[in-house]
Amino acid sequence: MGTPDHLSQLRLVLDTNAVLSALLFRSSSLSWLRHAWQGQEIVPLASHDTTTELLRVLCYPKFGLTDDEREDLLADYLPWCKTIIVSDPLAMPACRDPLDLPFLELALAGHADALVTGDKDLLAMAAQFAIPIISPGAARTRLRKGWRPSRPRRERE
Repeated sequence: MGTPDHLSQLRLVLDTNAVLSALLFRSSSLSWLRHAWQGQEIVPLASHDTTTELLRVLCYPKFGLTDDEREDLLADYLPWCKTIIVSDPLAMPACRDPLDLPFLELALAGHADALVTGDKDLLAMAAQFAIPIISPGAARTRLRKGWRPSRPRRERE
């Protein structure tokens, strides 16, 4: 019997800027991410805190989004996500930006295959973090080369 598809999908934490670029700018260099989650190549992981951050940023006046437009964008992302409950504080390496902590916690609690970010502070932490922290470009290259989860998944994950 084969492995169920959801157990072989890559579990990725996508930072807010990566999600925004994929959702808002269809011709951006990150539009492939949207196709990857819709095509079920990846499973974006989301927590209460990372979703709250996305909602907050979608309300920025510079985007000029109406409530309906925000709902449409969220409907194009959240149904594809796996919700992870981050209940206990986790041991984290020192982090310069406290707004980055929820993404690191989500990566650990969700047993992510990687945290995908363009954030220089997060990328600088890659060597000291248990989960790979990679750029969107590196994630795309890995996917093109057949990147698969590095550890076997159990049904309850």
